[in-house]
Amino acid sequence: MAETRTLKIPEEAAGLRLDAWLGEHYGSRTAAVRAIDSGLVLVDGELRAKSWPVSEGETVVLTAPAAKPALKGEAGPPIEVVYIDEWLMVVSKPPNLVVHPAPGHQTGTLAQLLAHQIGGGEEERAGIVHRLDQHTSGLMILARQEESHRVLRQMLEDRDVKRGYKALVVGAPETREGTIDAAIGRDRRVRTRMSTSTDTPRDAITHFTVDQAFPYATLLDVSLQTGRTHQIRAHLKVIGLPVAGDPEYGVPNAFGLERQFLHSASLAFAHPITEEPLGFESELPEDLASALERARLGEVPLSK
Repeated sequence: MAETRTLKIPEEAAGLRLDAWLGEHYGSRTAAVRAIDSGLVLVDGELRAKSWPVSEGETVVLTAPAAKPALKGEAGPPIEVVYIDEWLMVVSKPPNLVVHPAPGHQTGTLAQLLAHQIGGGEEERAGIVHRLDQHTSGLMILARQEESHRVLRQMLEDRDVKRGYKALVVGAPETREGTIDAAIGRDRRVRTRMSTSTDTPRDAITHFTVDQAFPYATLLDVSLQTGRTHQIRAHLKVIGLPVAGDPEYGVPNAFGLERQFLHSASLAFAHPITEEPLGFESELPEDLASALERARLGEVPLSK
């Protein structure tokens, strides 16, 4: 069962915003806002906006979603739940975690670790509506019901989900923004890679904008118009901007990275059932933030 805490608004807190007062109880104001937006906070039995001015004596009930066990025998890294309701959840996937079972990765996947909290779709990929590469971190949407799974999949197909990524590339683009329109598929020679040298091309379109420029690297804001396997990594290689740290398409070990610098940093979409606008952002994890600082200081991105 979910755990609840009941608190009374003290006299000295009267007039504060609900999210400001709750911040100390949820660890941070950001966490408090997420709880309020997720419907986990009731004030005198009512849902209130984060800007609600609290009054002395009001009763606030905080609900923490119960931690769901992974499948028997499964173990994995902690997964941050950014948003959850009865229809869907948004999580921040840690790096080095496979999304669903695949050849060579039959256990310990995100889908298995969250098996009791997600649903809809094929059994082995229940709840999965889109994916991130194993070593890519950041925001993902997961369905919890068959209906929301179906609608979310259609929304992705119709390109009604806005997905934003941060990518650190070696080099600098010729313009501050651009579009890469190049069909990709399984590479003819290296079957684990995607490239334009393929017998099975599929349309792929990627947009990018320069966020920050450094002496030997550039931080890009990247968005997808299509969602092909390895699309961002393969496309950036096509235009001569390999992703830092990427052993397949980029510059391995650049800036001390042990994986590609690619992070799912933002999501924006309408709730599949209520149609309420939803938007989420994710900060860079520690390893990427460290690499970014090394790039900013002008380190030469040599691979080992």
